[in-house]
Amino acid sequence: MTAVLAEALAQVQALLAVGFLVFLRVGAAASVMPVFGERVVPARVRLVLALGFSAIVGPGVAVEFPDMSGMPPLGIVLAAETIVGLAIGAGLRLFIMALQICGSMAAQATSLAQIFGGHAADPLPAIGHIMVIAGLALAAMLGLHVKIAMLFLYSYQVFPLGVLPLGRNLMPWGLEQVVIAFNLAFSLAAPFIISALVYNLALGVINKAMPQLMVAFVGAPAITAGGLILLALALPMILFTWSGRFDGFLAAPFGGAP
Repeated sequence: MTAVLAEALAQVQALLAVGFLVFLRVGAAASVMPVFGERVVPARVRLVLALGFSAIVGPGVAVEFPDMSGMPPLGIVLAAETIVGLAIGAGLRLFIMALQICGSMAAQATSLAQIFGGHAADPLPAIGHIMVIAGLALAAMLGLHVKIAMLFLYSYQVFPLGVLPLGRNLMPWGLEQVVIAFNLAFSLAAPFIISALVYNLALGVINKAMPQLMVAFVGAPAITAGGLILLALALPMILFTWSGRFDGFLAAPFGGAP
């Protein structure tokens, strides 16, 4: 009886150790990932979500974990799992930042940058807040929780447990994601920027041809109305493009590096 209890205790300890190590990676990512890691989400809710993801991911990767006796020192394991989790969460967060940058550029181009969404966690123009909320809602509706769970399972194939990621591998990947985010933001905001450029050129020509006309009084309401109309027409395509790129990252987050 004592031997059976000792064996059961050893198994429980091993499961708790596995769960703790999985929680390190999942919890670090959940603190910054979209939807589940938003600042408007209470800390207790984020903690419960991280525990839920850990309970889902843990059994799927427990069979692949090495023997705990052969693990690196605990400090290295803690640092490795936390860094990997933060890298995953930051890669996901960059797509939300792309929407924020796109919204700011669109608002600036259409003279709507002075209108802020005061109830937002970040000081964004109203257009940016609409884009971010719509993107988060779309991602949640398309099964983001399932895709993130699969991403965590896949991450253990790229970053084994307790292996500290090398800076020479992680840094190029991070820089590439930043470049992709800015390129995506500019591409999504291109309709607003091009329309504002054409509009301002036309306004300049009109002002040159008719100096006595107060183009500012005519142009300001026109560009505001045009920006809102363009937002209504372009937002579905913007979200469709952003969602496709976001799903592509979730399917192959690490690409060829690291």
